Amino acid sequence: MSKHVAIYVRVSTSKQDTRSQLPDLERWAKAQDTPVRWYRDKMTGKTMDRPGWNKLESDVRAGRVASVVVWRMDRLGRTASGLTALFEELSARKVGLISLKDGVDLGTAAGRLMANVLASVAAYETEVRGERIAAGQAAARSQGKRWGGSKAGVAKKVTAVQVKTVKQLKRDGESIVAIAATLALSRPTIYAILAS
Repeated sequence: MSKHVAIYVRVSTSKQDTRSQLPDLERWAKAQDTPVRWYRDKMTGKTMDRPGWNKLESDVRAGRVASVVVWRMDRLGRTASGLTALFEELSARKVGLISLKDGVDLGTAAGRLMANVLASVAAYETEVRGERIAAGQAAARSQGKRWGGSKAGVAKKVTAVQVKTVKQLKRDGESIVAIAATLALSRPTIYAILAS
């Protein structure tokens, strides 16, 4: 069975793009003799359960992957336990891991040490970010501020064309979630339009 190099690209949200990662990864891919396959996700790194990653993991377990290449280690994930388990599995399956920006190669003892240090740092950054958000929210609450939705009685700013489109899509059988995503409107706004 011929093996390929798996290049994994991830951003956390659909509002982000991969432009910062792609030039380095594409340059690296062009220099390889081994076939390359790309895997992509637009999901948080707090979970390892992501569609692109799941496909890559399935290919690793089927013996189709020679090595996994990422732009930076944090693109794999942001939990130390998840990344450490991943490093152990890749090593056990003799699958290499290369992080271009971090200079990590799991094929060496120093690379394995560095990978685990970076995994711990990524987890630490995630925890600190969560603590900052929680502290900011607590401070805002103590000052009587609120968020999450608009004030009752305030009209939503939607155009006549959007209203017509929402109603037509609903008649065509589209779900509220699909209509909201298509028109870049919130679900409560879609419900309000359909109720009017």
